[in-house]
Amino acid sequence: MSLPLALTMGEPAGIGGEIALQAWLRRSNDAVPPFYVIDDPDRLAALAARLGWAAPVRAVATPGHATEVFRDALPVLPIGGTCLAKPGRPNSADARLVIGAIDRAAADVKNGKAAAVVTNPINKEALYGAGFHHPGHTEYLGELAERLFDEKGVTPIMMLASRDLRVVPVTIHLALRDAIAALTSTAIVTAGQMTHRALERDFGIAKPRLAVAGLNPHAGEGGALGSEDRDIVVPAIAELCRKGVDARGPLAADTMFHMAARQGYDAALCMYHDQALIPIKTLDFDGAVNVTLGLPFIRTSPDHGTAFDIAGRGVARPDSLIAALKLAAEMAARRAVPK
Repeated sequence: MSLPLALTMGEPAGIGGEIALQAWLRRSNDAVPPFYVIDDPDRLAALAARLGWAAPVRAVATPGHATEVFRDALPVLPIGGTCLAKPGRPNSADARLVIGAIDRAAADVKNGKAAAVVTNPINKEALYGAGFHHPGHTEYLGELAERLFDEKGVTPIMMLASRDLRVVPVTIHLALRDAIAALTSTAIVTAGQMTHRALERDFGIAKPRLAVAGLNPHAGEGGALGSEDRDIVVPAIAELCRKGVDARGPLAADTMFHMAARQGYDAALCMYHDQALIPIKTLDFDGAVNVTLGLPFIRTSPDHGTAFDIAGRGVARPDSLIAALKLAAEMAARRAVPK
């Protein structure tokens, strides 16, 4: 991979800085691809010193310098400000820096300076005062894609991927009653087609197989436990099949995630947030990766949050971030191969 990955700072009161440092420290044993962090170099250097880690931090003027220094130091592209947050104690004044890091990472990819965007976890509550009005990272990236890449009608879809399971929730950051109200056949078809294309292009699966979860217990039992599966999910699966997607279901969600069942599909299409995230985080909490489908750039992220309760102690595991960096590099490499 000729271009480095752009890693955002995330919430400075969280564990983003220390897992970035740990990922760099494991660059040899875990074959971590070259990356640079968009952050405050002094903050990261002070954090490494406080934790007693031999992780030299070096400010770089451009992403191009990151690959040159990555072997000897953690490259940091200065964010242009000083963070006021303390471990576990976010400060809303840092919001412009957190958002600015995301914007800069996407811009670097657009300008051909970075291969992909990898994001550290954010704290949305601390961002709302700075005009952030999105329910999550995924939705903001969709708006950013339209604004920065001049693409219209971007529909970002969240996938969680691990060695043992890939899941895609059709509805994401909504209260459960709102998720049920928002569920449509069109949304299921859109998510299914996008997942199919991503499995082909980014995961190298020639003939992807999708398992579609039912919304209600036992997939509605023919309408006895709710009509949504019969009226919304079944027509969507039929439409996906007509469009050439190998999709089957609706399947009872309580029996589709055990080991034998998982061998029958490449990704599970789920109807709401927890239906998708509970099984994958149970199976591989430390190694799962958040991937945003449907963007004009590659974006991955750890599947965990800011972890304020352990921030600054040096005990946070970097496994999910390392997996996110590796997957972003693999996706970029596949997209670079001429078709």
